[in-house]
Amino acid sequence: MEQEKKSIMVTWDFSAVSYNALKHAIKLAHILKNNIVLFHIVGTPADEEPARKKMDGVVEEIKKDFGEEVGYYVHHGKIFKEIAEYASKEEYNVNFVVMGTHGMKGSQKLFGSWALRVVAGSAVPFIVIQEGPQDKDRYSDIVFPIDFKSENKEKLQWAIFLGKYLNSKIHLFKAPVADKNLQKKVNVNLNFAIRFLIQNNIEYEIHTSSKSGSGKYHKELLAFSKKIHADLILITTTKHITKVDYIFGAKEQYLLSNSEKIPIMCVNPKSNFAKVGQFMYG
Repeated sequence: MEQEKKSIMVTWDFSAVSYNALKHAIKLAHILKNNIVLFHIVGTPADEEPARKKMDGVVEEIKKDFGEEVGYYVHHGKIFKEIAEYASKEEYNVNFVVMGTHGMKGSQKLFGSWALRVVAGSAVPFIVIQEGPQDKDRYSDIVFPIDFKSENKEKLQWAIFLGKYLNSKIHLFKAPVADKNLQKKVNVNLNFAIRFLIQNNIEYEIHTSSKSGSGKYHKELLAFSKKIHADLILITTTKHITKVDYIFGAKEQYLLSNSEKIPIMCVNPKSNFAKVGQFMYG
């Protein structure tokens, strides 16, 4: 990531949330020295050429309004498959994806989060947003939930990456666990995170939730994130996510469409380990 020019991919559907996603991408691209590419999906091959002409206009508009040179890619297919496949291909050199979402509205409450279905198929992380970035020079505060799962170590690599390049403070938000064996695992993950944050000279703070139970914990997590004006919450997806999770709501679905409209960076288990692992060791 340090040596080669990478891209931030922005999912594009011409909506207001697409422009919000673009604003996040621009802010991040300036700090990370990344390119920006817009990704637009159409239904059939016949729709591609008209869409490209429309995207030409969008690119010109972005240049005029934001002073930014951005690229774009138009392809037909199923949105849940194409976005993840494009982002995951090494030749496209995508660092991560910024995607806008309208939250859980209408039929999404029944059929599951559109955002979660896209995110769950990707080998690169997604930053899912609802509004534009805060009026700050950088992403100064990132919340990192700590629980008993081994996947904590995978998202830690991205916490270190973001902490280094965005000069962010990492807020370790510890889940309360009554079971002693699980409590031990939480503490192991916490100590592991602290060790590598210190080793990489990244500022951090430790906070402990007072609420037990998944639903209460995530509500407190959002309340805390709102209180400190967090720029981002860093999470992992559930392994082997199923249709039942989409319909009845995995925890990620609740966070991706959170009512506080805090951006969520979502890392899938086993994604980009080799590429980001270098940041674990300074």
